[in-house]
Amino acid sequence: MADKKARLTVDGLDEVIELPVYSGTIGPDVIDVRPLTGKGLFTYDPGFVSTAACDSSITYIDGDKGVLLHRGYPIEQLAENSHYLEVCYLLLNGELPTKAELEKFTYTISNHTMVHEQLSQFFKGFRRDAHPMAIMCGVVGALSAFYHDSLDINNADHREVCAYRLIAKMPTLAAMCYKYSIGQPFMHPRNKLGYAENFLQMMFATPCDDYEVNPILARAMDRIFTLHADHEQNASTSTVRLAGSSGANPFACIAAGIAALWGPAHGGANEAVLSMLEEIGDEANIPEFIAKAKDPDDNFRLMGFGHRVYRNFDPRAKVMKKTCDEVLSELGIENDPLLKIAKRLEEIALEDPYFVERKLYPNVDFYSGIILKAIGIPTSMFTVIFALSRTIGWISHWNEFHSSPNRIGRPRQLYTGAEMRDYPAKK
Repeated sequence: MADKKARLTVDGLDEVIELPVYSGTIGPDVIDVRPLTGKGLFTYDPGFVSTAACDSSITYIDGDKGVLLHRGYPIEQLAENSHYLEVCYLLLNGELPTKAELEKFTYTISNHTMVHEQLSQFFKGFRRDAHPMAIMCGVVGALSAFYHDSLDINNADHREVCAYRLIAKMPTLAAMCYKYSIGQPFMHPRNKLGYAENFLQMMFATPCDDYEVNPILARAMDRIFTLHADHEQNASTSTVRLAGSSGANPFACIAAGIAALWGPAHGGANEAVLSMLEEIGDEANIPEFIAKAKDPDDNFRLMGFGHRVYRNFDPRAKVMKKTCDEVLSELGIENDPLLKIAKRLEEIALEDPYFVERKLYPNVDFYSGIILKAIGIPTSMFTVIFALSRTIGWISHWNEFHSSPNRIGRPRQLYTGAEMRDYPAKK
């Protein structure tokens, strides 16, 4: 119930319109503008940056304070003390699991990692040089053709099974996208391995040799998954919710989320970091690009610095920086020219008054891009890994939407086209 009201006066209307004001657990109050429709009025909010389109209990962000909470738990604590599958359980169910619950959940996920063998034939329809995200959009959407035994969105058990299947099969499909692009055979998942270990095994193992997963790299991969698991009502999550509001099956909704994530303004940020490093090319060129970044008349931007949401610092970046240092130390990488450029840019951003005063600190995408490159993952796979990580957030929001009363999304518009006019008579 609303305990406060906002009052709106509009020229031409004799009455004062009262609008309920709601308060969440934490965060800004929201004004319920639904009564305006009955008065012949809509609100105008391009990009929905000032509009709460739903209520949710999954993730909370305070960009000014650099806070990111999953079900109330700070992301830094989860990244340091938990692991990806435990975070998956938390996001999906609302509470951290007991030891027995986590063991059961982990076992269930491990036994859903294989994909239908016929699905592997889908890959042959794509060119070998196709972008992995193009393939992911196709094969994830196609899952509904193979797992149509659990597509009743009004059945809680069906929604749970779909969530398990998506969490389990996304690493398998992601690795298949990579293997297909380089002409190597697909590697089957191995249920005895952990989630991140299994992904690295499917990425880099071949039938010719045994492959030992480096535990430092597996832990780094797990943290990348964890730190990208959910991020509130961003473009792709909102896309999943909107697609879900139509009653579409979960696989189609997640495919829609992947398509939204593919955009360079959203999921391509860490890929853009590597592209920027390649553009700089050499440490000797850094001063020139720093000057370009400071020039208000130059369109060049340093990718991976600052964040649209976080006006102070990205709380995920500190954990990712520590992980980045661990990976580079473990691999003994010292002479890679791009990584040298990255380390020097990091130093400048943390010391140069221009960046410090504007809070343009390295963000999670900056460090995750460096880590993925160091591990040997090509830049074309970066957004695929992001999609893999974010699947748990997407399916949790999709499930939350369908677990309570809902209605189909229908954004309004400010029409600026021609008024009604008659079709011209034929001559």
